[in-house]
Amino acid sequence: MSAHSPGAAHEHVRRHRWLLPPYRPSIPDTVAEILDQAVAPKPPRRLLDVGTGTGLVVEALLGRFNGIIAIDNDSDMLAAAEVALRPVLPNGTTLVLAETTAEDFTPPTGWCADLVTICRAFHWLDQVTVLQHLDDQVAPDGAVAIFSDNSFWAAGSPWKTAVRSVIQNFLGERRRAGHSTFNHHDRPYSEIMEESPFSVVEEFRVPVQRVWTTESILGYLYSTSFAAPYLFGECLGQFERQVTTALAEFSNNDTFDEDNEFLIRIGRRSRT
Repeated sequence: MSAHSPGAAHEHVRRHRWLLPPYRPSIPDTVAEILDQAVAPKPPRRLLDVGTGTGLVVEALLGRFNGIIAIDNDSDMLAAAEVALRPVLPNGTTLVLAETTAEDFTPPTGWCADLVTICRAFHWLDQVTVLQHLDDQVAPDGAVAIFSDNSFWAAGSPWKTAVRSVIQNFLGERRRAGHSTFNHHDRPYSEIMEESPFSVVEEFRVPVQRVWTTESILGYLYSTSFAAPYLFGECLGQFERQVTTALAEFSNNDTFDEDNEFLIRIGRRSRT
């Protein structure tokens, strides 16, 4: 496991400001409540957050778990999480930020998660392997929660469609995933979970309404793998101008409404 000193973390964030909220949408209180109620309230409560990014899930669950391990394979993301989480960590709560993949992660000896959260990250994982791997890392009565809202790339509103068209004009029709392209999984996550050790699956849907600005839209895009700044090279300024122009067609006060939804799948082991 790797640790990040506050000074180093702040330097990472200074160079990568788009990693911080409000650019990445937070986890709604209703979603946090569903996650909290997924496991028994008895202490100690331990949380493993996989693909933590900037730590939004951990932030939403602070005060509900007193032992937290958050993992990600991106050091800049972990640095942003360090800056966001460490100053507000409740007394008596331990937090470890570890730079590792879900496939390679090994918890400390004797440490088992009561709840594993995987938010907006399951599509990047070797899904079958990770769920099998977690069987040794989750307490007997623990749960695995896989959840996300609808991708910005999926559009769903005219202004999102316009922004996506600008991205495609610069980077190509297929959604980028860093240096490669994104491959969609054909099988529903619930089906994959039902074939795993966590085969008893409940689903919850939580509607979400958000209001964006041009700045927050660009900040969010730059925090994604499909519109990261380096993908545009010397054309980044041109890209920003075109996004700004496209968005101006849909608002005269620089506000853009979004209706979204979190789909939460919580898996537990069968008791039979």
